[in-house]
Amino acid sequence: MTSRTANVWATSPVGRVAAPVREQVIVALREAILDLRLTPGQRLVERELIEQLNVSRTTVREAIRELASEGLVTVVPQKGAMVSAPTVAEAIDLYEVRASLESLIVTRFVERATPSQIMRLDAAVEHFAEVVGGSTEIRDILSAKDQFYVVLIEGAASNTLRQLIEGIQARVRVLRATSLATSGRSAHAVEELRAIVLAVKAHDADRAAALCAAHIRTAAKTALAKLDSEMP
Repeated sequence: MTSRTANVWATSPVGRVAAPVREQVIVALREAILDLRLTPGQRLVERELIEQLNVSRTTVREAIRELASEGLVTVVPQKGAMVSAPTVAEAIDLYEVRASLESLIVTRFVERATPSQIMRLDAAVEHFAEVVGGSTEIRDILSAKDQFYVVLIEGAASNTLRQLIEGIQARVRVLRATSLATSGRSAHAVEELRAIVLAVKAHDADRAAALCAAHIRTAAKTALAKLDSEMP
């Protein structure tokens, strides 16, 4: 009998060799959440996860605790675990933190990136533009935009900033999906990212950082308006 979770989240039982089983379960669930195969507000039914992943109850509970510590899962007393769905108030704070943090990362990129990394950042934006122009699948669009951040974080050359932004990016992924899925937003995002790259090429750290903050706050307005409209 196919479980309800399996109907919406296709994955395989975890292996027993490459990494500890607990870590494999954490990775599998985290990737499903970040890919939006497990959606905000969806219940994580313990029995179904045990059956689908072919692991123990203890392993599933340990994985859920870890993902809860990352903010990706919310555990509600008497109801169990569910994929986290940020409130409007939480979203506002997350976007403000993201705007400040990513502006600093852009500044460090201008200061530290190699010419090759600047070229790759430009190429990442143009790849994003191609995907936006040819796909309406939000996972494809998010994946393409992720490449921009991969290069940006690499060029900023800061493990501290990398760790901080990776935690924030995971928590705001559903908000990014909401924003980019709004009609016309992805096309505007392309132009905003192109403007950031132009400032980077000119070695104008202040302008690049300001454009980055503006890009994120524009995305925030779109996502927050959507969240607000969906509130009961």
